[in-house]
Amino acid sequence: MAQFFQIHPENPQLRLIRSAVDIIRQGGVVVYPTDSSYALGCHIGDKAAMERIRAIRRLDDKHNFTLVCRDLSEIANYAKLDNHHYRMLKNLTPGPYTFISKATKQVPRRLQHPKKKTIGIRVPDNVIVRALLAELDEPIMSSTLILPGEEMPLTDPYEMRDILSHQVDLVIDGGYCGFEDSTVVDIEGDTPFVVRAGKGDTSLFET
Repeated sequence: MAQFFQIHPENPQLRLIRSAVDIIRQGGVVVYPTDSSYALGCHIGDKAAMERIRAIRRLDDKHNFTLVCRDLSEIANYAKLDNHHYRMLKNLTPGPYTFISKATKQVPRRLQHPKKKTIGIRVPDNVIVRALLAELDEPIMSSTLILPGEEMPLTDPYEMRDILSHQVDLVIDGGYCGFEDSTVVDIEGDTPFVVRAGKGDTSLFET
């Protein structure tokens, strides 16, 4: 049965943040809020937890997982960025964007796209996420909480607890955070392009 933490969206209780991070470190799968929608997350090095997320969402091996990071300096450990990419991300993070980039050698192979060797990276503008990442001191491996057959993410933490109580270890109720996906931008090549339009402004990438 999943635990259920109500964490204040503006002043997160440190005790609950630490307990949530302990669950992640011990191999747990958690539901947590971002600046666009709720997401499923686990420890970057935990293969079994990753497979649980795949099972919940019924994802194949072509799905790009996202590394939710604290800031640009952490992103640079996992994504190959040139000066142009760095300036762009500096202007757009934190925010509701996911960037698809070539992965560095620090990214476990199982998290990369099997053919393209890419990884999704993200810095959400959400106080609870920032608190979790600061305590964890490394990225959270993440995927939007969209259930099989659905087009929109779940928005009600109590519904999440009812549906996923035996599939996840923790549901964090961080209040309402929306139901839009992040905007996904591919920055592999010279010209960034929008893979999926979401909450983030897509006009910035129009030519």
